[in-house]
Amino acid sequence: MQLGIHLPHIGRKAGPDAIRRAAVQAEDLGFADVWVSEHVILPKGAPYPPSPSFYEPILTLTWAAAATKRVRLGASVIVLPMHHPVPMAKQVGTLQLLSGGRVIFGIGVGWLEAEFAAMGVPFRERGRRTDESIALMRALWHDDPVSFPTKYIAAQIADMRMEPKPQPIPIWVGGSSEAALARAVKLCDGWHGSRLPPDKAAPVIKRLRAQRPAPFALSLRSGWDGKDGGELSARLAAYRDAGADHVLVEPSDREIDDWLRSVEKIAKAGEGV
Repeated sequence: MQLGIHLPHIGRKAGPDAIRRAAVQAEDLGFADVWVSEHVILPKGAPYPPSPSFYEPILTLTWAAAATKRVRLGASVIVLPMHHPVPMAKQVGTLQLLSGGRVIFGIGVGWLEAEFAAMGVPFRERGRRTDESIALMRALWHDDPVSFPTKYIAAQIADMRMEPKPQPIPIWVGGSSEAALARAVKLCDGWHGSRLPPDKAAPVIKRLRAQRPAPFALSLRSGWDGKDGGELSARLAAYRDAGADHVLVEPSDREIDDWLRSVEKIAKAGEGV
C-alpha cells in the first residue's frame, strides 16, 4: 500500500517556504505523493472548514513540482463542477507536462452551496456538470482537433485544438455517496474516499474492486492528530488489510514545525505497511 501526505497550504501554517519544505521532506522520507485540497471562497463565519486561507491547489502543486523530482502530485479534491473545464484542462495538462507525468487529478462534486453561488454555478446541476466536465477534459487532452457538444457547460467546441497534449492523467473521484461510487466505476481511474474508518471502508473497497479490477485505484484520506503513532500504524495496516491501494494522511497541526515533525512520525508509522 502506498502512503501520501497532505501539503501545508491551508491556514496559518501555509506559505511558499512551508509548502516547499514539506514537499521536499515528503520526497526525502519516501512518501508516494503530496496532496492539496480546495476551497475558493467561503462565507464569513462558516463553521467548516476552520480557515478561509487556502492557497490555490493547482498552483500549489506546480510550486511543489518545481521543488521535487519523484513524488506524485494529487488533488483531494478539486471541486470540478465549480470550474469551467476548458481552462481547467489546460492547467492540469500543463502541470502534467511540467512535472513529467506525476499528476493525480482528484475531483469531487462539492457540498457548499454558497461557494457555488459565489462562482456563478448552479448548485443543483453539479453532478451532471461533473460528468460532462470529465468527458470534455479527456477529449481536450486526447483529441486533435476536438469537437464536443455540451449540455450543462457553456461552451462551443467544434473542430478546435488544444496543445500540447499531456501524458494520460488519472482521475480519482472523491465521495462515498451512491452517485460518487457509480461515477468512479463508470467514468474514472480510481476512488478517493474521505475519512471513512477501515471497517466502513472495507465493504466499499470490496464492492468497487469487484466492479473494477486493478489498476483501478482504491484510496482513502485520513486525518491524524499527532498523538498516537501506534494507533495510526494499526489504522494504516487495517486499511491495507481491507484492500486499499493508497492512503493519504493529513496532519492536524497548525504550526509548520509541528506539522513537519508529525510528517516524520507518519512516515515511521507507515513503515512496513
